[in-house]
Amino acid sequence: MPAGNIEKLKYSIKYGADAVYLGVVDYSLRTMRSGEVITHANIKEAIEIAHNAGKKAYCTLNIFAHNLDIRNLEENIEIIAEAKPDALIFGDFGVFHLIKKYMPDVRLHVSTQSNTLNYEAVRFWQDMGVHRVILARELNLSEIAEIHEKVPEMELEMLVQGAQCVSYSGRCLLSDAMTDGERKSNKGFCAQPCRWKYYLVEESRLNLPYEIGENEQGTYILSPKDLALIKYLPQIEEAGVCSIKIEGRTKSMYYAANVAKTYRKALDAMQNGQSYDAEVLLTELKKVGNRGYTTGFALGEISEDEYRYHATGMNQGARFFGIINDKNDDGMYFCKMKYKLEKNQELEVFSPTNQATTRLLEIKDIYGNELDVANTNQEVYLRFEPVDWLENDYEMAIMRSI
Repeated sequence: MPAGNIEKLKYSIKYGADAVYLGVVDYSLRTMRSGEVITHANIKEAIEIAHNAGKKAYCTLNIFAHNLDIRNLEENIEIIAEAKPDALIFGDFGVFHLIKKYMPDVRLHVSTQSNTLNYEAVRFWQDMGVHRVILARELNLSEIAEIHEKVPEMELEMLVQGAQCVSYSGRCLLSDAMTDGERKSNKGFCAQPCRWKYYLVEESRLNLPYEIGENEQGTYILSPKDLALIKYLPQIEEAGVCSIKIEGRTKSMYYAANVAKTYRKALDAMQNGQSYDAEVLLTELKKVGNRGYTTGFALGEISEDEYRYHATGMNQGARFFGIINDKNDDGMYFCKMKYKLEKNQELEVFSPTNQATTRLLEIKDIYGNELDVANTNQEVYLRFEPVDWLENDYEMAIMRSI
């Protein structure tokens, strides 16, 4: 699961991840701008949080590095080594050379950005001492199965959930070009111009824009739908994939929690030799922000239906109200709100192991004043209709609309 900052790391682990991947600012393809971001100063703390929970932490050093990046990394690589990540994810040969020089014993995972598409490329990485290849998302399951058959000793990882880039394996320069180099996509600052709405203008008539007509569906001609392969986990396992990866280091704690819990349910069922209701779990995944779901390349070549032409905004089947952090002696729950919530409103609360519908009975601010509405970003105390499990399982529970 993604760990874009310390908070999301905790939620990913609490809700079911076996491992998290986290990026150090300056060397990661996702640069966070909120929360307690992971830096040289706290990377050791972040990895220890995972290790103390019995989970693994992989550190991403997957930028396409220029000379300055190489110099900066060489100056700071001892800090990363001292943090003891379980593996390093890389995509650049220069970064690979530095890792081998300064951290010769660390496990190595090749990033999906390296476009690994065939068994000879996997053999190459095996010969170079790499332990896992995160495959290019352009492969289908039969191709993955052939790679596993040809190179059975290599661990294979596959992206199964999250946003997809319009470019080949994420190698895009559109953001660089359209922000005059201010938002470089391969340095973690992608502005996602593939989600923008475009107009056509004639050189001498700049004040007369025309919408680009991409058939009857509209004008968002570059924006792919999000990937969701929860229906196909048995086939993915059969193809030889040992690790499934979720995209979303810049997404919310709610996204991390809900997606982790949903895939955990499916994996636990599989590990117990049971089937799982894929449609129910897919419905749960639709309750987080998404652009519509697709199976990507996994089942074969994609069609034009795999792009979201009509709009760039997110679908979201449920509104994320906020998280529960604590409980006072009066039985009210301390929450930081992410969206406004009104007294007497029905809602759903869920934890890693439980889920229930309830109703909000009472709201108080931190000074004890009664309120009718808990507003966005406000810290409040809430009282719900009784939920049997919530009293003992409230830590990091999440509130959302029904």
